[in-house]
Amino acid sequence: MPVSNEEQLVKQAQEGDSQALSRLYEDNFARVYRYVYVRLGNTAEAEDVTQQVFLKVIDSIRSYKWKGAPFIAWLLRIAHNQVIDYYRRNSKVKTVSIEDAEHEPAMEAHAEDPSEIAETQIEIQRMTKALEKLPPAQREVVALRFTAGLSIAESAQVLGKSEGTIKALQFNAVASLRRILYGDRNATEEA
Repeated sequence: MPVSNEEQLVKQAQEGDSQALSRLYEDNFARVYRYVYVRLGNTAEAEDVTQQVFLKVIDSIRSYKWKGAPFIAWLLRIAHNQVIDYYRRNSKVKTVSIEDAEHEPAMEAHAEDPSEIAETQIEIQRMTKALEKLPPAQREVVALRFTAGLSIAESAQVLGKSEGTIKALQFNAVASLRRILYGDRNATEEA
């Protein structure tokens, strides 16, 4: 079986190649950050936790075992644990403030029209409030599948659950979001 570029980068990083480690960081930072941001809802805290994730990676890269799954699955498992640790330390749920939503870097880069920016901010706030109403397991699956862009199999690996469980959580989350956002009339329609 041929060695993938990612697997080769991981091996080089494990051998102490700082350029390989930097490349892994650059290739995966945005996905890890988006995942953490959706879970925490605050730009500064998401940046801090994301940096903690990569500090953990530096400390434990040598013990990483390649199992055929994308490296991002391991990173998001670490991110998941860091988010849990964050909530344990702070023991209160954070929400996205209007100021944070207005200053989210990804949004500023993609829209130039002020009315488009305003509409996007309103939609983000609406979706954030809807996500807060979901059970934690469903929120987690939504974050992994739609924010971090993981497959069902990768999400299952990150959460230590079966693929069937991930599919069920995703289905229920989407149905609940439809009910919350559009009312009961559209909740049972298939996507």
